[in-house]
Amino acid sequence: MTDTLRLATRGSDLALRQAGTVRDALSSRRRDVELRRVETRGDQIPDELIHRLGKTGAFVHALDEEVRAGDADLAVHSLKDVPTEGIADMVIAGVPERAPSGDVVVNPDGLGIADLPAGSVVGTGSLRRTAQIKAARPDLVVEPLRGNVDTRIEKLLAPRLQAEHERRLIASGEASAATAAKGGDDGENEGGEADEPNWDALSDDEDGGENAGEGGGDDADEDAVDEEFDRTVEEWFDSLSDLERSAMERKVETEYDAIVLAEAGLRRSELFYDVETTRLPREEFVPAAGQGAIAVTATDPDVVEAVHSAIDHPRTRVAVTVERTILGELNGGCVAPIGVSALVQGEHVHTRVRVLSTDGTEEVADTRDLPIRSHAKAAEEFAADLADRGAADLIEAAREEAEVDA
Repeated sequence: MTDTLRLATRGSDLALRQAGTVRDALSSRRRDVELRRVETRGDQIPDELIHRLGKTGAFVHALDEEVRAGDADLAVHSLKDVPTEGIADMVIAGVPERAPSGDVVVNPDGLGIADLPAGSVVGTGSLRRTAQIKAARPDLVVEPLRGNVDTRIEKLLAPRLQAEHERRLIASGEASAATAAKGGDDGENEGGEADEPNWDALSDDEDGGENAGEGGGDDADEDAVDEEFDRTVEEWFDSLSDLERSAMERKVETEYDAIVLAEAGLRRSELFYDVETTRLPREEFVPAAGQGAIAVTATDPDVVEAVHSAIDHPRTRVAVTVERTILGELNGGCVAPIGVSALVQGEHVHTRVRVLSTDGTEEVADTRDLPIRSHAKAAEEFAADLADRGAADLIEAAREEAEVDA
């Protein structure tokens, strides 16, 4: 084993942050670590939904190949992306302590799933989240959403921020008189054409909009503007966060009222406190197997031992072993809506599983306390029972749907 360990990672901000935690942990054991950025198949198809990329592992194989080829000593992954089927000679050498594993709703007003008005559009790129949302709120509209964590949030925030900017421009008189005179023509596009925002457009239904083309310079109008906006356009813009400013530049094709993300990703990206979030109840919105956990893979026995002794967290290792065993036995991969969550509690592993149809109308679900001393074997038995009770049929139906859509 060389003195400097080469760690393969994706180049996204979140992936680099995860790799950084592994590097820091190993550095504390006097191991120098060099990050090696690798582009994966998932990175090369940014507009494609995860479940259409093929087998689970779109973000994994390229990194592990660097290790197999000798160009890296180890690789870091989000554990939920690592296939449960055999990964040849690769070993999951270390699983650090897990971050919060649940999902959160991000909504500018802090609304949760139960509080969203009927017809609200919720964004997610996950089959599991889609089915769980449909099961809980069939009156909501679920639309595809992809991108890094910051990209997804920007897509949510963009239309509202752009509309607010437009309102302030109009109220301050900075919108051109020629554009303001068109008023009603542009008003129809507000909210529906957020993918190509027109900063000078005038909307009839905004305060002051109808009068903006009629001189708008009298004292009464100025007083109304002062009451509505206590800051200039420049002051308002300066008050925005970097994330919000980036959102202002983004063109979006779909306007979302809310999006659903993993809490761990938000926290690791240091964006958790930049947006309004509501945790989804884990009893109903069961996380993906391995969500919130990081996996470090390697092949060299000395590297495996060094990584394992430095970063492996026993309780997390037991919990994710249960989750991945159940997912593997059900053979669901990323083609079916499956939630598996395990938590070590004393001598038992409290485990919850929820398998749904893709439209959320059917499900097989159960909870069970598995003995920690035989957690892997008990997880296999739990999965077999669920399969016999109809989970296998739901997974097969989801697989057939995926083949038709491919």
